[in-house]
Amino acid sequence: MRILILSRNASLYSTQSLISAAIRRGHQVQVADHLMCNLVIENQNPQLYVGLDPIGPIDAVIPRIGASATEYGAAVIRQIEAMGIFTSVSSEALLKARNKLHCMQILSSAGLDVPKSGISGGDLCAGLVYDQISSGKAVIKLLSSTQGLGVILSHTKNQGVSVIEGFHRVGQDVMVQEFVEDADGSDIRAFVVDGEIVGSMIRQAVPGEFRSNIHRGASALMVDLTDQERTAAITASKLLGLSIAGVDILRASRGPLILEVNASPGLEGIEGTTKADIAGKIISYIERNVRK
Repeated sequence: MRILILSRNASLYSTQSLISAAIRRGHQVQVADHLMCNLVIENQNPQLYVGLDPIGPIDAVIPRIGASATEYGAAVIRQIEAMGIFTSVSSEALLKARNKLHCMQILSSAGLDVPKSGISGGDLCAGLVYDQISSGKAVIKLLSSTQGLGVILSHTKNQGVSVIEGFHRVGQDVMVQEFVEDADGSDIRAFVVDGEIVGSMIRQAVPGEFRSNIHRGASALMVDLTDQERTAAITASKLLGLSIAGVDILRASRGPLILEVNASPGLEGIEGTTKADIAGKIISYIERNVRK
């Protein structure tokens, strides 16, 4: 099988892990920077170029699209879909998961529990939406934040409103979300491949930090999921149309809360913590679908 990985950096751990897993299973692998891809749209003849070169015969694509390239990355995936090539992440699923507001709307409408969240249309309503979420602490996050970037803990309404207004001044919409105190600076990452949990870990933020992202220095340990957490993670990924997903869950006193669903989850933390061959599971999933 000929596999194309869309990645801005071929040396990243996740990309290298996927390359190694594919080669071990006898496949050919090519890596292309999606921002170097050119799309040619012609009547019933969609074409994809990497620089000046058309992509060769490809059986499957694994998109590794970062938050900074979501829109164009989705356009590249859409072109691949139009060419009839299997992709492990659809353009629609990527866009749903990447927008935190849209993601929360989908999950909550289906009955999954999420942290209480709100968004205002402008500065005049910033204080009102903050009041509806919290009378004290609240988390303020960019709608497209990732790896803990663009996520701020506000301790008071005045502080929160100032942060919201600051983001609005630079043209950024933000979400106000309840601060779940009893999660105690930890969350769970459940890794889903093709409707199954293939690895899970609990991440603990460093002292003085509320964000439990490994990129922010958090520690991680293997964890067994409860039946409720397992069902929530699998259901969330299905609702968004994701066959590969990293589902972040808060353990709250009222039960598991879906914090986020990542359409391009990193492999370094989960493979390093669980010692599981997650990349191999992804390649196996692709094999099953391309051979159909």
